[in-house]
Formats: sequence, structure tokens, C-alpha cells
Amino acid sequence: MNWDRIEGNWKQFKGNALQQWGRLTDDQLDVIAGKRDVLLGRIQEAYGISKDEGEKQLAAWQERLQELGSSSETTVIPGPK
Repeated sequence: MNWDRIEGNWKQFKGNALQQWGRLTDDQLDVIAGKRDVLLGRIQEAYGISKDEGEKQLAAWQERLQELGSSSETTVIPGPK
């Protein structure tokens, strides 16, 4: 999932971000508004981690979002009756 999609649908992804990084507040996530660099900075501040570690966490989160998106987009074909 590319970041433009995350930024464009931030209100939908905000809850997932809050689950991932619980030290961030709703207000902080509102201000972040899907901007990757701002989210990265807030994660670094809240968790006291390096930029590299923050990048790893963001990449893993993006990958999980992709997996969730893929699973919800599959079509289920009912079996025979």
C-alpha cells in the first residue's frame, strides 16, 4: 500500500495507527493527518527510538495494512448447496 493512499484515507487508518502506537494521542494523530514524516517524528519522540527503528516500524505497519487490504478485497465464492 503506498503512502498516498494512507494519507488520503487517514481517518480510516488512524485507529489502526493508534493500536500500533498507543502512546500517541487522538489529537496528535489528527495533526499528523497522514503525513509520514510527521508520524515518524512523533513515534521517535513518544518511544525514544532512532529514525532507523521508526522507519522499520512504519514499513512493518504499512505491510500489515497491505495484508489487511488484500484480505478484505478477496471475493468469496459460495460452495455448492
